[in-house]
Amino acid sequence: MESSTTHFIVEALSRAIVEHRLQPGTKLAEQKLADHFGVSRTLVRQALFQLSQKRLVRMEPARGAFVAAPTVEESRQVFAVRRMLEAGMTRAFVRELTPAKLRALREHVAQEKDALEGGDAAGMDLLGDFHVRMAELTGNEVLAQILKDLVSRSSLITLMYQRAGAAKHSHEEHAELLKAIAAKDAERAATLMQAHLVHVEESLAFDRKVPTHDIAAALS
Repeated sequence: MESSTTHFIVEALSRAIVEHRLQPGTKLAEQKLADHFGVSRTLVRQALFQLSQKRLVRMEPARGAFVAAPTVEESRQVFAVRRMLEAGMTRAFVRELTPAKLRALREHVAQEKDALEGGDAAGMDLLGDFHVRMAELTGNEVLAQILKDLVSRSSLITLMYQRAGAAKHSHEEHAELLKAIAAKDAERAATLMQAHLVHVEESLAFDRKVPTHDIAAALS
């Protein structure tokens, strides 16, 4: 029972962070979270520890837990790992392509288009979910979980650093990638995936001053 409750808290906080409802640097007060979820601080502490293992939360001695604020170097490393991992995933996806898998990916790209054209905030989440959906469709649960964690960290990075207009470009690249997959051109698809992730990283303004949620720092 305790493990399922902790899992629920982890999932709820993960979604709030990934969906940008909790900003980088936000303090996660244990008692407030315990009151919100109607659980003990011990369970909240366990959930925060798990989130820190996923690098979504930063634990500071004597200060508590905060939504992580990835550094420039960490951000570059996340995208370097994603390029290596997702190029191989794309090749495997094309090799094992079925009409059902292609249909599922097409439906996802169509949802992206509708959300972005409608100005729906969910469009940003769907862009990241495209990569996780591909991993899920390979049937490799370990890959899907690893990619889900990496995409969650990427969502924090894009929230902090991404320039305006990048979302529309990402969708267009997903659509082009889908064409290569449908044509069963594994090498072109892998090349397009790597180029896409390079473009996402290039859309990040690493010189941007990141807003702080620390009152003392903000007023200094």
